[in-house]
Amino acid sequence: MTYDDSIPARPVAERAARPTTLAGRTLPRWSPFALAAVSVALGVGVGAVAGWHSRMQWGLLSALLFVTLSYATTSFVENRRQAKDRLATSVVWVCFALAVVPLFSLIWTTVGRGAKAFDGYFLTHSMAGVPGMEAGGGVYHALIGTLEQVGLATVISAPIGLLTAVYLVEYGKGALARAVTFFVDVMTGIPSIVAGLFILSIMLMAGLQPSGLMGSLALTILMIPVVVRSTEEMLKLVPNELREASLALGIPKWRTILKVVVPTAIGGITTGVMLAVARIAGETAPIMLLVFGSQLINPNPFEGAQSSLPFYIWEQYRVGSEASYDRAWSAALVLIAFVMILNLVARGIARWKAPKTGR
Repeated sequence: MTYDDSIPARPVAERAARPTTLAGRTLPRWSPFALAAVSVALGVGVGAVAGWHSRMQWGLLSALLFVTLSYATTSFVENRRQAKDRLATSVVWVCFALAVVPLFSLIWTTVGRGAKAFDGYFLTHSMAGVPGMEAGGGVYHALIGTLEQVGLATVISAPIGLLTAVYLVEYGKGALARAVTFFVDVMTGIPSIVAGLFILSIMLMAGLQPSGLMGSLALTILMIPVVVRSTEEMLKLVPNELREASLALGIPKWRTILKVVVPTAIGGITTGVMLAVARIAGETAPIMLLVFGSQLINPNPFEGAQSSLPFYIWEQYRVGSEASYDRAWSAALVLIAFVMILNLVARGIARWKAPKTGR
């Protein structure tokens, strides 16, 4: 390969200073932040002048102004190609803000209002003997009920969901596999009240009494399809080469699944189970139908009425007093903390069980 010495080389400094756009001008890196600040100021100002009392209206107007100003400014300073790119980026950031802001608002409101009655006494006492209109009482009986009902539902649904997913991925072929997949999809969209009514009909026909177990059975119906779907996707991610290598050594298929496939995907499977638990932890309708609620501590989920955190929140909010509102928000804070802990545990298990790759 030869070079033409008659063409002078471009200096390094000149190449570095070459413009990045066709027009030769670029917006500074801080321009999106400045445009966002201007958009918020204009949105708040226009909303205040127009007499809008909803901050949501101010936010939506600010988001629209941010997208419009980003596109117009980039078109004027740079070019239309960069403006379209900036428009897409602005829309993505606006959608991200619209998704995150309500979440932070919910957490902020729950923590602010739930902290009033949240203390050690609240976590270690029940509502036995405490009038609903007066201050005092706690959430201990509801917390025990939630732990037992969700625990029983997990013990029942996790093995069923895991075995069903193994069948669909490793053995499922033909009409039976398609039928199982169809019914799993249908069960995914079943409302919680329908699951509660189904177990209620069985309970009435069998002459059974309300108990935490009845609520757990309804929660199991809601949990199984989530476990099946998440486990199925995790098993599909296991490379076929691992299966083939194990089978080539003469190991039976069932042992290959037990010793190779499932351990490889155990991190994702555990995460899916934890997410399913978090999904059923906030269900209220089945508990209202099948557990009935109780003001007393009932540690036996197989006999007698129990309470749960979602039922306790609904019950306290229905009372309508200031003290009951504080208890309801504090119970909501406990429920959010419970779900958050489950998600953190799932992420920790997923990282712990993730395959280690050396460099």
